[in-house]
Amino acid sequence: MKLPFWLRPVLFIAVLLAVWQVAIDRHPGQLLPAPTGVALGILDLIRHGLLLKYVVASLFRVTWGFGLAALTAIPLGLMLGWYRRGEMAFYPLVQVFRPISPLAWIPIAILWFGVGDLAAIFLIFVGCFFPLLLTAMSAVHNIPAVYINAGRNFGLSSSAFVSRVLYPAVVPQLLTGLRITLGIAWLVVVAAEMIAVSSGLGFLIVDARNAGNRYDLVVAGMVMIGVIGLLLDLVMRSLERVRSFHWSTSEG
Repeated sequence: MKLPFWLRPVLFIAVLLAVWQVAIDRHPGQLLPAPTGVALGILDLIRHGLLLKYVVASLFRVTWGFGLAALTAIPLGLMLGWYRRGEMAFYPLVQVFRPISPLAWIPIAILWFGVGDLAAIFLIFVGCFFPLLLTAMSAVHNIPAVYINAGRNFGLSSSAFVSRVLYPAVVPQLLTGLRITLGIAWLVVVAAEMIAVSSGLGFLIVDARNAGNRYDLVVAGMVMIGVIGLLLDLVMRSLERVRSFHWSTSEG
C-alpha cells in the first residue's frame, strides 16, 4: 500500500525519535536529554507561560526586521536593476558590505541601540537587506527583453509599465528571495537573542544552559526554533503557489 505523501516525513521523524529514545535509555549518563524529557520541558515552559512569551518576542523582532528590509531593499533593488548607471555606482559598495556577517554588527548594534529589541531588529535588518537587494536587482535583469519591448511598443506610461510588466515579471523571483531571506532572518534573531536581548527563543537556550544546565529546555528551544522555521517556510511556499504570482512563468 502506497503511503500518503504527508505521512512519509511523519514516519521518518517518528523513527528518529524512537532511535533517539532507545539510545538515551541505553546510555542514561549522557547530557543529551531523551525526547520524553524534551517534551516535558516544553510542557513546563507552557505551564509557566514562557513558551508563548518567547515565541511572540522572536516573531515580533523577525517581523519588524524582515519587513523593514523588504520595504527598503526591494524598491531600491528594482530601481538599481533598472537604471544601470545607478547600479554601477552602488554595486561596489554593496559588495563591500554584503559579506560582513550580521553577527559582526552586534557590538555596533548594542552601542547604537543598547540591549533590547531595537538591537535585534537592526541585526535582522542588516542580515536581510543585502540578499533582498541583490534578489530584486537580479529579478529585473532576468526580465525577458520581449516583455520590455512589448510594453514600450504599446506606449505604456511609466506607472502602467511598472504595474503591467515590471511587477508581474519580477514577483516569482522576489517570492523565492523572500522565502530564503526569511530563513536568514530566523537564524539571525536566534543568534542576536543569545547576546543582545533578554527574551526570545535564543535567550531561552542560553538562559537554560546557565541556569543549572537545563539541557531539556535547551533542546526544547532548539525544537521550537526548528518547528517555527518550518511553519514560516511553509507559509512562504504557499505564496509561491498562488497562480496570480506566476505571470512570468507562463511563457511558452
